[in-house]
Amino acid sequence: PTLAEIVAFSGYDFVVIDVEHGPGGIHESLQMLRAVASTNTPAIIRLPESSAVWAKKALDLGPQGIMFPMIDSPKDARKAVSYCRFPPNGIRGSAHTVVRASNYGINEGYLSNYKEDLLIMCQVETVDGVKKVEEIAAVEGVDCIQMGPLDLSASLGYLWDPGHKKVREMLRTAEKEVLKSDRKDGGAFLAGFAMPHDPPEALGKRGYHMVSGAVDVGLFRNAAVEDVRKFKISLNADSDYSDDDKDSDEKYWSE
Repeated sequence: PTLAEIVAFSGYDFVVIDVEHGPGGIHESLQMLRAVASTNTPAIIRLPESSAVWAKKALDLGPQGIMFPMIDSPKDARKAVSYCRFPPNGIRGSAHTVVRASNYGINEGYLSNYKEDLLIMCQVETVDGVKKVEEIAAVEGVDCIQMGPLDLSASLGYLWDPGHKKVREMLRTAEKEVLKSDRKDGGAFLAGFAMPHDPPEALGKRGYHMVSGAVDVGLFRNAAVEDVRKFKISLNADSDYSDDDKDSDEKYWSE
């Protein structure tokens, strides 16, 4: 929750609470949603699997978006949307009078607005998914197609080389199919994860509407590794540092 709060205060347009690969679950997601709420930063929960049970529990927490992994067909996408809709338009279980999503029943307009207030994202991250991506993007209720470059590289047999030419070609094919969909007529926006070989600015130039450009674990790992590197270099350097070197000290701690 502390890292989520820092990230939200930092000015990102949105945050993703990753329940698929992160160690947390529903309880931890609730704490992070509360942490970012004061900054009005939209939060998206990425589910560990596309299922009615996980969707129900996540949606009752009141995120602004929900991300379904491993969507390989329009049938999968229609199921995902149905998990987000109350009957008769879907199969979402209802406890809207007491859950956080409706301000514990205090928001009397929740049922009238919940569909418009929720961003539904479907991850396309396999060869089968790319083959059907145009149809997936056209499914009513799917707001955004989230490309999954690492799983796509694994699906193609290049897990250790996500920048491989064949992976890039497959990714470009999917991107073009999504971008040509008419969003005014049920088409979807395009979202993606930036990679070391495919930075955020490159995704932006290719037409992506949403880009997840950093991961909290990666940011902290890089900072820690760099801190250790600097420290080891300083041990081997001839330094004239003294206790009176206040500028150096202040710079270190301000970093």
